[in-house]
Amino acid sequence: MASDLAEAIRQIVQDRGISEDLVKKTIEEFLLAAYKKKFGTMDNAVVQFSEDGSTVSLYARKCIVEDLYDPVSEIELEEALQLNDESEIGDELLIAIDPYKDFDRVAVQSAKQKAKQTLKDIQKDTLYSEYKEKEGEMVIGYYQRERNGNIFVDLGKIEGILPKKYQSPREVYHPNDRIKALIYDVNKTSAGLNVVLSRTHTDFVKRIFELEVPEIYDKTVEIFKIVREPGYRTKIAVYSHREDVDPVGACVGMKGVRIQSIVRELEGEKIDILKYETDPRIFIKNALSPAEIDQVVILDEAKRQALVIVQESQLSLAIGKQGLNVRLANRLADWNIDVKTEVQFNDLDLSADSKKAVSALFGEGEQVEITNISELPDIPQRIVSILAANGVELIETLVALSPEEIQELEGINAEDGATIQKIISENLSIIEEEETPPESPGPPPEEGREEPEAPELKGYPGASVPDSQEAADEEEAHPEIYECPECGGEIKLGMTVCPNCGVGLSFEEEE
Repeated sequence: MASDLAEAIRQIVQDRGISEDLVKKTIEEFLLAAYKKKFGTMDNAVVQFSEDGSTVSLYARKCIVEDLYDPVSEIELEEALQLNDESEIGDELLIAIDPYKDFDRVAVQSAKQKAKQTLKDIQKDTLYSEYKEKEGEMVIGYYQRERNGNIFVDLGKIEGILPKKYQSPREVYHPNDRIKALIYDVNKTSAGLNVVLSRTHTDFVKRIFELEVPEIYDKTVEIFKIVREPGYRTKIAVYSHREDVDPVGACVGMKGVRIQSIVRELEGEKIDILKYETDPRIFIKNALSPAEIDQVVILDEAKRQALVIVQESQLSLAIGKQGLNVRLANRLADWNIDVKTEVQFNDLDLSADSKKAVSALFGEGEQVEITNISELPDIPQRIVSILAANGVELIETLVALSPEEIQELEGINAEDGATIQKIISENLSIIEEEETPPESPGPPPEEGREEPEAPELKGYPGASVPDSQEAADEEEAHPEIYECPECGGEIKLGMTVCPNCGVGLSFEEEE
């Protein structure tokens, strides 16, 4: 064989990335295929490489016999003695085969074709294994050409493709431009190996942060989640395993050096870095950055619905252009977030519990004005339905009934009656109106003397205590204790004068 075989093998190894052993095995298969094409079998064929790999030899192993029956695998003693004078019957000889002389052109061409195909298959398998392991990793290549919006990138051993849908709308490429991309998918096709690249995937941003932020690379700071609208805005939530390391500060870098480098790589795409929090209220607030959020109210935890209250000046910033900011915040926090101003919230038709929660957040101590029994907190729906069947739908009507009358309603048992009384008592409170008390305590007021206004017992609109004999009897049996607005002494329902200071009292129904 050619003396420059070793150089040819090294060239194939270098150009195609195939190991030397696989190349030698392919050459061996090439010679065996040609031998079989010529002699019909390759059972007695032997291929040997020199130690330095510079030459390869093909031999036919033949057994020495006295009478020749199979010229392919046997050789007569007389002929064997000409090759080796120590030959004896029963011995085996390796007889050299010269492919250029012993093989016809068809056999050699067939073997060459098989060898080329084998080398291609080996190269494809080798490159597939190499790049398949690199899926999700960063790679650097150079702009080669463009077709139908798809860019072909020279990766060295192979050519990758950057589809148009995986290109950022901000970016423009030119021939020989250096392109950094993520290996998104690797698969085999009939045309060869297909390596798909991407610059829009969230993992692409993650790899850039790992390159630019050492704390992320060594796992001191970890990325909780990344959401992205390629070319426009990216939101990334991070947290730290060490209390002395600020995760957001580590990503930004001193004077913003690290984040500026990342922004340049993304061609000016806006990046919001925020701290991950386990409390959904705080996390939602962070997710809507750079907007300033006043309050976050959880409307339905099971359905993951939240309401965000902002100032009028922050509304457009919180929502973002075409809803981009709040849409990314929804995906990042995995909550359905609705952004409203306080004025817009007041116009919403929300449940009493939701409005009470927001009122408490804004420091409003006043009760929510509701009239229907169904709006009372914690009242079972079954009881609401029974009361409605008895014609009792308003809180005012319910409170006007005595415990005995409630018990007599059809479908109401003793346990239901106790539940109703408990809900009423828990949701009634005394609201004291501003008044001008007398200068000093005195005797009960006489006829014609103007009395100061008495405290009014209020709860929900129409839920005041009725002035009826049944209620008075109930109060005598179970008197409720209140405080005098003047002296703070104990007073009971139905008293007209405080026994301690003599100030006039009255318990009126709320209009």
